[in-house]
Amino acid sequence: MNTLLFFEFNGVELIFIAFALAYPLLSIICLIDIVRSDFKDSVTKLIWALIVLFAPFIGSIVYLIIGRKSKISVP
Repeated sequence: MNTLLFFEFNGVELIFIAFALAYPLLSIICLIDIVRSDFKDSVTKLIWALIVLFAPFIGSIVYLIIGRKSKISVP
């Protein structure tokens, strides 16, 4: 028996479930990336971690767009 039919989810509910699962996962992935990466200075690392912690969804998206460029690239 198909479990999705058993619970009778429609499209909007599936979008909310996907968002609810992706929301904390995105923040965790960004925090792990921040901790493992080397930045120009430790203050930048701390600032990005605080941004992702205090504004999880928007902060994670901003980090992925802007913050990853501020890391030191290791040859």
